Amino acid sequence: MGRHLRDVDILKLVELLDGWKGALTWEALSEASLRVIGTSPTRQTLSRIARIQDAFAATKARIRSGDGGAQKVPHSIKLAADRIVRLENENARLSTENAALLEQFVVWQYNAYVKGMSQAELNRPLPQIDRAMTVPLEARAKRRVVAKQKKH
Repeated sequence: MGRHLRDVDILKLVELLDGWKGALTWEALSEASLRVIGTSPTRQTLSRIARIQDAFAATKARIRSGDGGAQKVPHSIKLAADRIVRLENENARLSTENAALLEQFVVWQYNAYVKGMSQAELNRPLPQIDRAMTVPLEARAKRRVVAKQKKH
């Protein structure tokens, strides 16, 4: 079974899609991800992550519209033009993500209002976690084994 994608991996893959040129398929993205994050996730793994799925759809739409930016310019200007295109694509993706987050916030805001939560309750800081008290995963697993042995 493959490993789960970390946030940093997701960010790298979304940035890869921002600069993508040419035909785009889930298989091509999986193959290209090998050089970016060191592994080739399956199509299912990639498509179940909302940020990757949204960036994939935006890239497909950009490619279909022909807004790929094939320009005839000198090499140094071409590099700058490629960077501009990539940054514009990233900007469009981030604007879409921001709009989705704002929509989610409005839902949360309404639900908090309906439940009668005050602004002070909403702004209360998260509780501190005492990392010294955290039991390592291996110790918890040993406790379960011992508990099962005691039952039998």
